[in-house]
Amino acid sequence: MNLIPWIAGGLLGLGIGYLIRLSVAKKIQNSIEQKAEAELETAKREAKEIIVEAKDKASSILSEINKEEKERKQELRQLEDRLIKREDSLDQKFKDLEGEEKYLKTKEGEIKKAENDIQEIKQKALSELEHVSGLTREEAKKAIFEEVESSYRQDLANSITKLEKEKRDEVESKANEIITTAIQRYSRNAVADVTTSVVNLPDEDLKAKIIGKEGRNIRSFERLTGVEVIVDETPESVVLSSFDPLRRELARMALEKLIKDGRIHPAKIEEKVEESRQELEQRIQKIGDEAAYEVGVLDLPKEITYLLGRLNFRTSYGQNVLLHSIEMAHISGIMAQELHLNVDIAKKGALLHDIGKAIDHEVEGTHVEIGRKLLKKYNIDDKVIQAMESHHEEYPYSSPESYIVAAADIISAARPGARRDTLEKYIKRLEDIEKVVGSFEGVKQSYAVSAGREVRVFVVPEKIDDFGALELAKKISNKIQSDVQYPGEIKVTVIREVRAVEYAR
Repeated sequence: MNLIPWIAGGLLGLGIGYLIRLSVAKKIQNSIEQKAEAELETAKREAKEIIVEAKDKASSILSEINKEEKERKQELRQLEDRLIKREDSLDQKFKDLEGEEKYLKTKEGEIKKAENDIQEIKQKALSELEHVSGLTREEAKKAIFEEVESSYRQDLANSITKLEKEKRDEVESKANEIITTAIQRYSRNAVADVTTSVVNLPDEDLKAKIIGKEGRNIRSFERLTGVEVIVDETPESVVLSSFDPLRRELARMALEKLIKDGRIHPAKIEEKVEESRQELEQRIQKIGDEAAYEVGVLDLPKEITYLLGRLNFRTSYGQNVLLHSIEMAHISGIMAQELHLNVDIAKKGALLHDIGKAIDHEVEGTHVEIGRKLLKKYNIDDKVIQAMESHHEEYPYSSPESYIVAAADIISAARPGARRDTLEKYIKRLEDIEKVVGSFEGVKQSYAVSAGREVRVFVVPEKIDDFGALELAKKISNKIQSDVQYPGEIKVTVIREVRAVEYAR
């Protein structure tokens, strides 16, 4: 087989293909070069247009800048001209002022010279007068005053006496008018609190429940409330006796809750007493807020109005302290208004004058001193404190309102039937008994009951054992005998109660 023709044919085909491809490549290269030249020409043309446009914009901007610069230079020239004119005007005014100053200095010198001349003439005249009269200046003055005093002494005395009498009569008349107006404009019935409260029973059989088996219910109730429960022959009622109105009110509320519930036993008594205590706290706050609102004093702290509410359950010589304070506030406000003084200060001072009595059995000191500390603690205005602190003259009268508060206190307390001295002494005696008992270590609670004929003492069982309870009763009775004045005898009952509590879960 002869391969040469095939090989020659293949080589010829390859040569022809190469030539064809070379021709196509040259055509493509020529086409790309033409496109590149065309795009280059286009770019050159656009660049020329951008340069021309930029030159036009730059020329326009430069012309605007030149124009603004010319305008600014013109404004600066005008401003400079105005400043030069103002400077010239100020220079002229300064020259005028210098001339006036020189003129005034010249006149001042002339006036001083004239004054010196007048003084010299005056001294010469006085010297001549002293020489002629034979008296010095002071001696002459004294002689003239003595002569005038001698001539008109009686007239002056008569005039002063007449003026004092007229003014005194006028002041007394005005004072009486203000006081009677205040009393007339504020009149209020005051009912003195007593030492007992009556609780009505819906059923006579409830008395047995209140007493309980072997008296355990009534003992538990008396221990928790500090009042004496009197169950007698009076139909469908029991009597709660205590000198402390707050305790008595707590006991009344708790007993009414127990009666309504129907279940009366020590655990339920403890529950209802605690429930009543919380309700009474809320009621005290409400009473204090209402009292402040009644007299128009609306910016007192909640703590102060709460203490005001506690005063509703305090008496002073049989007079309700809160009603007494409200009455004083109204009277003080009227008097301050008539005298054109600060009505708000006078009202607050009167309303808060006995605030210390709300806690005086818990803190040492007089109720005035305790009240001052309380008001300072709650940032009450110093003017109000000055108005209230002088009503018992423990502190000097330091403001007109303090006189008004003291006068209102006397007016409110001095009304016929407002106070009862014997009741106050009785309550003071019971408070002294409880205070003496509370001073012993280990005493948890103490209550004076049976009109002060018995004191019941509850001790901490961990601190006082049975033998210690007997010894404590003896010590308390001896202390009462030495420190408290009382009629008859006082029974001291020391109660030591131990509870064991456990929970089944």
